[in-house]
Amino acid sequence: MKKRCVVVAIILTMMTVALPRHDTAVAASCPELKVIFARGSGGARWTDQNYLAFSEALRDKLAATSISYEFEDLDYPAIDIGNITTLLGAFFGGGEAYDFGKSVNAGVERLAANVNGRCPNTKYVVAGYSQGAMVVSKSLHRLDADKVIYSATFGDPKIYLPEGAGAMPPACLGQGLSDYRMYVPDCRAFIGKLGTYLPYQPESFVGKMGTWCNRMDIFCSSYLSIASHVSYVSDNLYEDAARVIFDRVAKVFNIENHDVAPHDTVILIDVTGSMGPLIDRYKNEAKKLARQTLATNGRVALYKYTDFQEENAVAMLCDFGCTLEEIEAKLDGLVLGDGGDINESALGASFVAMNELTWQKGAVKSLVILTDAAYHNPDFDARKTTLADVVKLSREIDPVNIYVVTTPLVAESYQELTTATGGAVATSVDDFELMTEEILARVDALPRVEEWVDDGEELPWAEIVSVEQNLTAATIRLQSSHGRFMVALNDAILGIVEGEEFTIEELAPGTENILTVIPISENRSGIPVEIPLEKITAPLAPDTGRL
Repeated sequence: MKKRCVVVAIILTMMTVALPRHDTAVAASCPELKVIFARGSGGARWTDQNYLAFSEALRDKLAATSISYEFEDLDYPAIDIGNITTLLGAFFGGGEAYDFGKSVNAGVERLAANVNGRCPNTKYVVAGYSQGAMVVSKSLHRLDADKVIYSATFGDPKIYLPEGAGAMPPACLGQGLSDYRMYVPDCRAFIGKLGTYLPYQPESFVGKMGTWCNRMDIFCSSYLSIASHVSYVSDNLYEDAARVIFDRVAKVFNIENHDVAPHDTVILIDVTGSMGPLIDRYKNEAKKLARQTLATNGRVALYKYTDFQEENAVAMLCDFGCTLEEIEAKLDGLVLGDGGDINESALGASFVAMNELTWQKGAVKSLVILTDAAYHNPDFDARKTTLADVVKLSREIDPVNIYVVTTPLVAESYQELTTATGGAVATSVDDFELMTEEILARVDALPRVEEWVDDGEELPWAEIVSVEQNLTAATIRLQSSHGRFMVALNDAILGIVEGEEFTIEELAPGTENILTVIPISENRSGIPVEIPLEKITAPLAPDTGRL
């Protein structure tokens, strides 16, 4: 008797909340800007919570401009093929998967017709969540890129981040990040649970697209959290995206952008004796940075530091509550002193400042070090702070982007620190002025990626042993590390199977299908394995069923 396996369905869907308000697109008009959002599975048009959160975040910014604009919740099926936590029986049915694929394709057709349609002078922003993200991703090669200002995806089951591949992915070292990676904390995020569309970023969309994948989203990260997938509203990711998108809109329409993320900036200034030739210029530029940050409703803290071989090596002069006058007075009152050896305690001082302050949630966070010396690694403080400790704390906070203004002689020594935290090194006062502009111009407050922490868990893997197929079913046998798999047919996730053999039933005769098997453990997923199923139009003889 054939052994049946227990299946838990994880259907690509989202939970919606009916809200009373909706937009009405003016079909007869051709506004300057049209924003189209493709909702997720099962979402009710115009009242879907993701559509409302996204549109309201961006509308708040557009309302202050003279641009004519419209919002539309894309008119496509957004088919719901089951509740996200439904328990199924002992084997899979493939029938509903076909309806899901038809829904995505219908969305692609509607989106392409809308963007490429009768309004040649209208500019577009296109965005989508979950199933709607697949619609956007699949549509890009069909859209007139000259008309699209920006495309954004959230929780995209077709995400593709090549920097997340390998035993130690480059993303886990903060390297090689895709330019469209706006917020994907999981450095092992690589290919979505439903594979990917290649090229994921068409050449014509370079600089015009961004993807957001929540911290442990089951569909676009290497983790398996359903809660993370349905938290884009509560985690304010649409607000973060709206800042990025509005910044692009402002540039295209040549309007001034006063809507930036709040800024928390820490100035950490070296007050050892060797700073004598530089200190006055550094003080003046620090005042400018403080003035401009506070003028945008940001906050500034001020610290001084020397060397932990000396007493009082680091001291807070102003916390985030200081006024500009207080900051300027503290800078004017700085007195240079000893510093022990040549290197100073930039690492230990940075750790103290970041750990001591209360950072504002959602703010762009920066720490600016003004120095003429390199640093001890590890430092001489009690905890023996290392560069890795500072980078880790920076990323845990949000991150804190670390910038360094120093002399050409030691600039190279800070490259690793600034690169790993998303900052930069400047080697002159002129460069410091440009750095100030760069810091204040940032509109997104979230980290592009977070440091990978080795939890000791082996990433799951799977290999195909055999595939036996007849007219309407396919039986799959595998070898694997954990004996647990997520299974998808074409563009729909069918469920989770326990055991290394399972059968897909209700396959449509004469239809080409792609079966995707994703090995999983309790918390993590491995690289998807794709299995093309043959297009069978007549029953197979018993001895020809093995592929």
